[in-house]
Amino acid sequence: MEQYEPDRLSPAQVAAMRRSFTNGRAALSRRSLLRASAGGALAVGGLGALSGCGIPAAGKTQGGVSADDHSAKEKVIDFSNWPEYIDVDDSGKHRPTLDAFAKRTGIQVKYTEDINDNDEFFGKVQPQLAAGQDTGRDLIVVTDWLAARMIRLGYVQKLDASNLPHAFANLSDQFRSPDWDPGRAYSYPWQGISTVIAYNKKALDGVEVKSVSDLLDNPKLKGRVGFLTEMRDSIGMTMLDMGKDPAKFTDDDYDAVIARLQKAVDKGQIRRFTGNDYTSDLTKGDFAACVAWAGDIVQLQADSPDVGYVIPDSGYMTSTDNMLIPNKARHKTNAERLIDYYYELEPAAELAAYINYVSPVAGVQPYLAKIDKSAADNPLIIPDKAMQAKSHAFRSLSSKEETAYQQKFAKLTGA
Repeated sequence: MEQYEPDRLSPAQVAAMRRSFTNGRAALSRRSLLRASAGGALAVGGLGALSGCGIPAAGKTQGGVSADDHSAKEKVIDFSNWPEYIDVDDSGKHRPTLDAFAKRTGIQVKYTEDINDNDEFFGKVQPQLAAGQDTGRDLIVVTDWLAARMIRLGYVQKLDASNLPHAFANLSDQFRSPDWDPGRAYSYPWQGISTVIAYNKKALDGVEVKSVSDLLDNPKLKGRVGFLTEMRDSIGMTMLDMGKDPAKFTDDDYDAVIARLQKAVDKGQIRRFTGNDYTSDLTKGDFAACVAWAGDIVQLQADSPDVGYVIPDSGYMTSTDNMLIPNKARHKTNAERLIDYYYELEPAAELAAYINYVSPVAGVQPYLAKIDKSAADNPLIIPDKAMQAKSHAFRSLSSKEETAYQQKFAKLTGA
C-alpha cells in the first residue's frame, strides 16, 4: 500500500491555488461541471490502418469530414477550452505558452473559454456537425466519454501523424491507447484526471484509511464518508476494491457494486454523494475521508495541511480531457501543430506548473522541476511508474448500458 504524506506547496503553487479559488476552476466548480455531465462514452469498433509513426487507426466511424485546409494562408487557430485551464501571467492578460507558440510559428491563437459543461457544449455544436457545417472551431477540449461519442459519430477528423512527432514520441504510456481511440488516431490528452481517496487527518483522529473497504465498512467513520456523484469514479473505485476490472466488467459486476454502496447508504456509513463541493466538507472535517479528484487535492493542500490522500493497493481511476479537431475545421494543420507544441517538454512543463493536473507528457518532470520542484515531485501531477501501474480507466459503454447504469446510480444517490 502506498500512502503519500503531503508537503507544503511552493509559493508558485499557492499563488496558482489562490487564483483558482478567487476566479478560476474551483470558484466555478469546474470539476463538478466537467464530471457531472457524463452522458455516455460509446464503444468504438474495429481497427484500420493509419500510416505514419506506426499509429493504428481508431475505430471505424462514419468518417471525419475535412474542409479545404487554409492553414498555409490563414495563420490562425480557433481553440475552445474550459475556463482557467491554461497558464496565465500575473497580469491575467497573457497566456505565456500560447504567446510563445505564436511568436515561433506566426500562428495566432483565438483562445475561447466557452466549454463549461460537456453536454451543454455538445448540444451547441452537434446540429452544425450533423449538418456537415463548420463549427467555427479548429480545436476543442472535451472529456473522454464525449470524445468517444464524437469519434463514433464521425464528427472529428483523423490526425495527420506526420504533424505530431512530439505528441507521438512523448505521450505517456498511461494514456496511449484508450479503448475508444486505440493508438490516439483522433485525439490527444490535454490533461489527465485522477480519482483517489482523500482524508482529513485531524478528523480521522488516528483512524487509518487505506482502501475503499475502510470507507464503506469501518464503523468509526460512520456518517463521515463521501462519494462522488460521478458514476464512473465512485463505481470504478468500488469495483477495483472488489477485485473487478473497470475495463472489462459485466452487468452482474456493476449490480454487485451498486448493492455494496447501497448497503453503506442504508446503514448511514456514507454521509452523501457530492460534486466538487466535497472540498468544503473535507477541509471542515465533516468528511473524515472521501473519494476525491486529485487536482482538487493539490490545490487544497496549500491552505489545508490536514488534507492528505491515499492510493489504494487495488488501484485508482483515471480519465482525460482531450484535444480533437472537429469536421470542417478550416485550419487543421495549424491545430495539429498546436497539439504537437503542447507535447514539447518545456511548454508541457509550463502548463503543468500552472494548472496542477496530471501531465500526459512523458519526460516532463525535469523541466517542471526547473519551474517548481514541489510540483515535479508530486505524484498527483507527475505519476511515477508505480502509480501509473495502478491506474485504471472505465470501459466505453453502449447507449443501452449508459442509460441502465445511470438510472441505477441515480437511484442509489437519490438524484
